[in-house]
Formats: sequence, C-alpha cells, structure tokens
Amino acid sequence: MTKRIVVGITGASGVIYGIKMLEQLREMDVETHLIISESGKKNIEIETTFRPSEIAALATRCYDNQDMAAAPASGSFLTDGMVVVPCSIRTLSGIAHSYNENLLIRAADVTLKEKRKLVLVVRETPLHLGHIRIMEMAAMCGALILPPCPSFYHQPRTIDDIIHQTIGKIFDSLGIEHHLFRRWGEV
Repeated sequence: MTKRIVVGITGASGVIYGIKMLEQLREMDVETHLIISESGKKNIEIETTFRPSEIAALATRCYDNQDMAAAPASGSFLTDGMVVVPCSIRTLSGIAHSYNENLLIRAADVTLKEKRKLVLVVRETPLHLGHIRIMEMAAMCGALILPPCPSFYHQPRTIDDIIHQTIGKIFDSLGIEHHLFRRWGEV
C-alpha cells in the first residue's frame, strides 16, 4: 500500500529541504499532499530558482492554504503522517496553541488529534526561551521536533549530501525506507 504524507512548507529559511524531500517522495511513488504558506511561496522565490507552481507540481495534490474545507483539514482523511519542512516559529506557535488560522496549521492539528506522526523541522537559530517553550508544548502534544542539524559521520561532500541526511532522518521518523545517507556503522 502506498504511503500518504501531508507536507507543509512555511516561510522559514530552508525551503530547499521541503523541495528536495518532495523530489525524493515523488521518485519513491509516495502520495504527497502539499500545503505552502504565503511566506513559503515568497521564500521559494527568494532562496531558489524555482517558482511555487513548479514545487506544487512535485506533489500528488496541492491545496490553497486558506481552503479550510480541503481534505487534510479532516481526521477522516487518512494519512501516514505530516511533516512541516521548514517549520517557521509562527507556524510552530500556531500548532502548539491549536490556533487553526489556516489549512497548514489545521492539518497539523488534525494529525496530532488523530495520533498520527507529525514532524516539525524547526528552522530558527539562535533560540530564545519562548521558542524552546513552544517546541516543548508541541512535543507534549505529540509532535517530533527535528531541526535540520547536519551530522558529519557519513562524510558529506556536497550540500545535497547534507540536505539528504536531514531528509533521511525525517523519513526514518515517518517509517519510509530510504538510502539517502550512510548510517553509523555502515561501510
């Protein structure tokens, strides 16, 4: 059975993580349901050479972030989980406080209430105590906080190697098999 994953891309720096993840999921024939915030669309244009429409085309289905009647807004829409990559502090705060002002936050809230996997790739540094507290709140609700912190034991040689290591950690969290990086102890 094909996996079904909801993907959110917000306005935090690091939209390339979401883009590269969508490319990988497409190659793996995973069904993806994409929601891009308005700030995410802006950052796609600022940080990459892509247009938001090109990123939307990587997904199985893309939704307007203001469409609160879209499928991911309902718990009856079965998924294998959701990842917000990158996750802005604003979106993190909305999720932690169940402030469902848009589809992306509502979909994350639904993921938590249905006890499905929610991975938040929080992209901010340095962090102040308020950031840490809302990460704690989200984690206490069931979210996995997975900042894009690269490791170097797999001896990355390119930026893609570093990006793929983070994407691989996301896939591990969602139970998606991959070969994006050399694991500890592998030759």
